[in-house]
Amino acid sequence: MTKAMVKASTMTLPAVNDDLNGYIAKIAAFPVLTVDKERELAKTYRDDGDLESAGQLVMSQLRFVVHLARSYSGYGLPLADLVQEGNIGLMKAVKRFDPDVGVRLISFAVHWIRAEIHEYVIRNWRIVKVATTKAQRKLFFKLRSSKKGLGWFSAAEAAAVAEDLGVTQAQVYEMEGRLTSGDTSFDAAVADDGQEKRALRPAEYLYQESSDPAVMLEAKSQTDTESSNLAAAMKDLDDRSRDILQRRWLDDDGKTTLQELADEYSVSAERIRQIEKAAMKKLKASMLEV
Repeated sequence: MTKAMVKASTMTLPAVNDDLNGYIAKIAAFPVLTVDKERELAKTYRDDGDLESAGQLVMSQLRFVVHLARSYSGYGLPLADLVQEGNIGLMKAVKRFDPDVGVRLISFAVHWIRAEIHEYVIRNWRIVKVATTKAQRKLFFKLRSSKKGLGWFSAAEAAAVAEDLGVTQAQVYEMEGRLTSGDTSFDAAVADDGQEKRALRPAEYLYQESSDPAVMLEAKSQTDTESSNLAAAMKDLDDRSRDILQRRWLDDDGKTTLQELADEYSVSAERIRQIEKAAMKKLKASMLEV
């Protein structure tokens, strides 16, 4: 999915600029697609290369890109740039989206969107724009000599520096914060505080082939379906067969032996094995019928 593809669509992709409120208002007008409509458009684009369908898929998800981009505002990078990078990830996701897998587009696209935003943050995080205006440059070069100590400015000191340099007191505090803080590594290790859970590093959210959201969701769906089918098939067994299978294979507190069950049911261990085998066969047949 390229910019040329989107431009080819009769629905024009709105430009991301400094007027983010206007941009958000525009993309809010694009309808959220139903499951069937989304699948129909995705199949049309995949099979026929229809750019109009691709454009509708992209624009239906633009509001979600803005939502994700806002979560990265703490890096001090322009939100408009973060949104633009996220839109590129969305376009890449649309190009690779397979409607036959059975997942929603946004479930598949979220990792592509995050990957593009992460790459942008990595490229720009250490480009520290300490002094970008004339007033900030004055602060940058003269602030050190204006301080009387190593601590933070008092209100009186900040006011005096602001008056001397012709800037606002808020600008003095902002520059002081920039000069006293160092770069934070995007891939910094999280300190071990002895707790079982920890926050993931930003880099750990980057896209990996082994963590394709479509594959992961498909696997979870298959596991849930198999668990549901197993529960339904177990209900078709008689009480004794169900109890034997449950205690032999499904209980978490350990596998009960054939002899233990034989003693409980006053039969031979061989008879328990036969019941278990017959129950397994019936269970398998029931699950295959679903």
